Amino acid sequence: MLDSSGFIDADGHVRDDDENIRPYLDAPFNRRASLGMTSNDSFDRHMGGTLGSFRADAEVWLDALERGGLSMAVLYPTIGLRNGHIREPDFAVARCRAYNTWLYEEYLRVDKRFKGGALLPVQDPKEAAIELRRAVTELGMVGGMLPEGPYLYGDSDFDPIYEEAQRLDRTITIHEGGNVWDSLFHHLFPSLIQTHTLGHPFAQMRHFTNIIFSGVPARFPRLRMAFLEAGCGWVPFILDRMDERYRLRGAVEAPLLTKKPSDYVRDGNLYFSCEAGESLLPAAVGLFGGDIFLYASDFPHWDADYPRNLHELLERSDLTEEQRVNIAGANALRLYGLAKD
Repeated sequence: MLDSSGFIDADGHVRDDDENIRPYLDAPFNRRASLGMTSNDSFDRHMGGTLGSFRADAEVWLDALERGGLSMAVLYPTIGLRNGHIREPDFAVARCRAYNTWLYEEYLRVDKRFKGGALLPVQDPKEAAIELRRAVTELGMVGGMLPEGPYLYGDSDFDPIYEEAQRLDRTITIHEGGNVWDSLFHHLFPSLIQTHTLGHPFAQMRHFTNIIFSGVPARFPRLRMAFLEAGCGWVPFILDRMDERYRLRGAVEAPLLTKKPSDYVRDGNLYFSCEAGESLLPAAVGLFGGDIFLYASDFPHWDADYPRNLHELLERSDLTEEQRVNIAGANALRLYGLAKD
């Protein structure tokens, strides 16, 4: 029998709007008119206010935990998902520090069921490692998040972040904002339904391919990473392509790898959130085991559909009870190191 005391949301969100962050932001940055990246399109993400929830403070989230029967939620930003597009490194560092402190004060201190993924200023990886250390050791966060931006996170420039996360035995997550940023396609699509269909999976495939072929799992064999909010159906597809290209070109163009890309996934340190109704979820579980896939509510965003998505996952007949239990909670405990806390 499934026990709701173990259900964990591996990827929920908060509303880190300017009015929330400003009191925690150091001068002179707190005097800026805008404190973060906003969308560069006019798409109506909330369909006239009919989708998602604009209000998402701790009170709203506590009610959400009760409604869905969640024992824990790992929280990530909304505006901060685009933090990687900030051009000024010092401002990016200041805004990340302000966000992380705000999240601690307004959520983590309110209820122990709230856990935080620290927003990291990827514009300055050394400062990002310092902020990760502060967020984990002083604020009790479960790891750090690399936001959307014009970067390839397999680049060795980001090694200070990975080194610190591995040393702290904490998690690094990759989380995009659902757009086809840095791409001509973003500006060609006439509607959000087209942009958002490709935004998350295309972005995650880009980072995942670069991270693997650049040898991040080989250089940091104890580092746990998760790729969030893109589903998992793309994982078998891209790994088939990566394995074939590794066989043909890996010795020259991916020399740090000692085995094919799919074997690094089977090592169990790379995790992926899934959609409750994904038709390919059982196939992905069959290929890579049921220990690396995660339930994620995405609450309170416009495409969240929580708590129905949790119930849909738990009622699937094409997964075993053990697989459903792992995806709904046990895997998140391992990913975020919560089983040890």
